[in-house]
Amino acid sequence: MNQYEIRADYDRDTITVYQAYSEAIAAPAVAAQRFVPPFSVNRMTWIKPSFRWLMHRSNWARKPGQERILAVRITRAGWEEALSQAVLTSPERRVYADADQWRAQFKHAVVHVQWDPEYSLRDAKLDHRSIQVGLSRHIIDQYVEDWTVQIRDLTPLVHKMSAHLREGRADRAKALLPPEKPYPLPEPLAERVGATRF
Repeated sequence: MNQYEIRADYDRDTITVYQAYSEAIAAPAVAAQRFVPPFSVNRMTWIKPSFRWLMHRSNWARKPGQERILAVRITRAGWEEALSQAVLTSPERRVYADADQWRAQFKHAVVHVQWDPEYSLRDAKLDHRSIQVGLSRHIIDQYVEDWTVQIRDLTPLVHKMSAHLREGRADRAKALLPPEKPYPLPEPLAERVGATRF
């Protein structure tokens, strides 16, 4: 598996990203099928196509403020629009000529990207990375108004999978994982975010 590869649940037109929120934000979003107050469009929001990474981050929906897990289906056009404006959160040599070039771009970045270690179902750190995409207040309205197609509450599924893992039934938890396959990025986008193409 390539170290910097985007893996996701996607179809011809959409891609699923995952977010963890409090009940206060998640419940109205699921009901309205779009993000509504108290969700804030004035602060950065991070979207991740890796379900397992979010399970690590939210401790299987047990961390305060991350008790609800949402699967947000957005347009692939929106996803790729975000990546086309992305700047990595650190001056990676495989993307930038030097730190000055990165600093000049990051100063005006509308979208942030970072590659974090991927995790197994049993929360072991893996060798390959998972992409996180941070949408700033300058682009988040597009995410809310134009890109979002569907919001599903995966919290019951997460609780079921977590119970299987606690009871030593990793095979049953694995069978419930959302599908994931390499995402085909156009070469300019792959180069911009430091992703491996396939």
